[in-house]
Amino acid sequence: MATHDAPPNPEVGTQVRTGDIVTNYHDIGTGQGSPVLLLHGSGPGVSAWANWRLTIAALSPRFRVVAPDLAGFGYTQVPEDIEYTRARWLDQIVGFLDALGLDKVHVVGNSFGGSMALALAIAHPERVDRLVLMGAVGVPFEITPGLDAVWGYQPSLDAMGRLMRETFAYDASLVTDELVRMRYAASTRPGVQEAFAAMFPAPRQRWVDAMAHAEADLRAIPHTTLLVHGRDDVVIPVSTTLTMLEWISDSQAHIFGRCGHWTQIEHADAFAALLTSFFDAGAPY
Repeated sequence: MATHDAPPNPEVGTQVRTGDIVTNYHDIGTGQGSPVLLLHGSGPGVSAWANWRLTIAALSPRFRVVAPDLAGFGYTQVPEDIEYTRARWLDQIVGFLDALGLDKVHVVGNSFGGSMALALAIAHPERVDRLVLMGAVGVPFEITPGLDAVWGYQPSLDAMGRLMRETFAYDASLVTDELVRMRYAASTRPGVQEAFAAMFPAPRQRWVDAMAHAEADLRAIPHTTLLVHGRDDVVIPVSTTLTMLEWISDSQAHIFGRCGHWTQIEHADAFAALLTSFFDAGAPY
């Protein structure tokens, strides 16, 4: 009787120990110049692969791309008593770069990952080449109903469908029933919801505040920075990007119309082209 092996899960990559965390990550491409570190957002059931799969495919022919699952997300393994804080995630990121022998990287941070990209640039500026912040947390703002819904997610197929179609995406037609089922399944793997619920319990404005950086620290950032946002984002308001544009001296902004919180998915080709151009502008000729 013939047997058929299940196809490999693309979200599971390679594992490396970073202190007491075993980080699951993807390492694809071999290009010249600085590697590209992709830091994902904080939606329920998210992983580096789910967040960045289209970006990885587009950038890896030109660049070495590394994308870890941050602690509490995806397939990274954490100790039972872990406390999720910005400092804890930063230690994981620095340990990850050290474990891979990466002294300096371009950094792309999406949403929550934007705050972590800023944390790396502020605490370890020598480790960052060029900086990209997409729909990023990292400056003070009043929590939106959209972000409150994301962080307050309670698992159900209907709840996941509403988040994906009404909160994350501008164009709901991009979200298929199969995509909803896959993301819902990811959010209900053993231990996943427990970790997610422990990160951002109500009242949630305090976590927006905890992920914000001091104005003086952002004004001191020396890196050439690209700010990207969806004009129609109901999770992280465009005002955060405009504030960063004012505070980060060497910065530029690109706002996508007809775009929600998923720039890297809703405008995948244009976003990848924007990154490629931005990174190439810093390459020697």
